[in-house]
Amino acid sequence: MHVIAASDSFKGTLSSEEIARLLAEEASAVFPDARVTSVPMADGGEGTAAALVAACGGELRRVRATDPLGRPVDAAYGLLWGQRAVIEVAAASGLPLLAPAERDPFRASSYGTGQLLRAALDAGVTSVTLALGGSATNDGGMGMLRALGVHFLDQRGCELAGCGADLARVARIDLTGLDPRLGRAHIQVMCDVDNPLTGPQGASAVFGPQKGATPSVVAELDAGMESYAACVREATGVSVVNTPGAGAAGGIGAACLAFLGARLRSGVEAVLDLAGFDELLAQADVVVTGEGRADGQTARGKVVSGVAAACLRRGVPCVAVVGGMEPGADRLPGLTAMVPTAIDPAEGLESALAHAEERYRAAARRLFQLVALGRRVAG
Repeated sequence: MHVIAASDSFKGTLSSEEIARLLAEEASAVFPDARVTSVPMADGGEGTAAALVAACGGELRRVRATDPLGRPVDAAYGLLWGQRAVIEVAAASGLPLLAPAERDPFRASSYGTGQLLRAALDAGVTSVTLALGGSATNDGGMGMLRALGVHFLDQRGCELAGCGADLARVARIDLTGLDPRLGRAHIQVMCDVDNPLTGPQGASAVFGPQKGATPSVVAELDAGMESYAACVREATGVSVVNTPGAGAAGGIGAACLAFLGARLRSGVEAVLDLAGFDELLAQADVVVTGEGRADGQTARGKVVSGVAAACLRRGVPCVAVVGGMEPGADRLPGLTAMVPTAIDPAEGLESALAHAEERYRAAARRLFQLVALGRRVAG
């Protein structure tokens, strides 16, 4: 019995690595000769770099960078074998780095993300995967680009800081200082949203409020982003206003497309590709995936749907163990079954979180007992 453990973490309770350990212990209790291969998973949000370091081999490199408000912060990126790097926008430009009262999309800058990218290039990296989840910024990626050598100038030729308040002030973009190593690097972007840069579904309107923007600030930011996009088109020849995914991470998606020649990919698909998941499936009897709660979002580029789709292509049974599930969440192509860890629907969230490991272990044991039963019935 060869099992692949490819679960997302259960946020706040169990990591992907802990889940793999529990699966290995419970699989061995039912199948003494069981072999479990752990492939820690993520979908482009926080924890993606650590998951890929664990899955692919490599290390987390720490860098002194700046947070969204320009304060020093220790951030890390994943340095993988084969001159590859994984960088999370959230590591230096993320919302969790700010207290709720500090959230201000006018002031916030993605400069720290550019510092991480530059550090990866200094380490000899030739392939970069940028995970866009969890940003605190709405600067169109200007901060990140400034750290990479781009200059944003106002009408008087003065250089701008590159924060959200500067979007409407950009008159010219000087690319002469852009780090030439970027032209030789392969850059892909993990992006699980299809929002354009501007408009009712754009970066400012959809994501601005969670970053501290009031309705009037959203309107001002969106108008500034329209003006900024026109300058980007003039400087690069690339129109990014209506491109799906350009609005990700406050417009960092647009910056990556226009200035870095990046390719936008589903986060979980990029993780599976980097981890060599298809090759692992060739020897697998069953794959166990999962997440803390399966709901309407599960089918929209989350770990469970991505893993199930890969299993479907290879004809490998896939089961999801989840903390909780909404009706219909198990109807995913490639998913054989979904096993919730909660037995009592009336159990409160606090109790479920407090007993997460115990509940997961019991669900894993039930799963492997059912697999054993299926084998006996079939054979």
